[in-house]
Amino acid sequence: MEYFEVRFLREVEDFLANLDSKIRLKITYNIDKARFTLDTKLFKKLTNEIWEFRTRYSKLQYRLLAFWDKTEKPNTLVICTHGFVKKSQKTQKDEIEKAERIRKIYFDLRNKKYTDEKERIRINIS
Repeated sequence: MEYFEVRFLREVEDFLANLDSKIRLKITYNIDKARFTLDTKLFKKLTNEIWEFRTRYSKLQYRLLAFWDKTEKPNTLVICTHGFVKKSQKTQKDEIEKAERIRKIYFDLRNKKYTDEKERIRINIS
């Protein structure tokens, strides 16, 4: 059973494109596996809103930060904001803050689009 669908923002696409193909393959494999298993070794909650996809390859820790978008049920989305190579035991606060800023912008734009569409419908009906 698939628990969620994953979408990459441009920064994640760029991050992955700049990695060696073997690393990129391992990261995408782990993401696909997490979609069906909800394994906390692969997909872990960091804060109330921010999660991370985790991949270890050749003694390095690769992370993609993400958040949930459950606004259009039954399609639950996980939006990946950006990726980085983890250099310490704890995920850097600035990386989490960056993901939180991107999440806010994402939902602000999503809500504005919805409001604009609703306004167009109202105008067309009148």
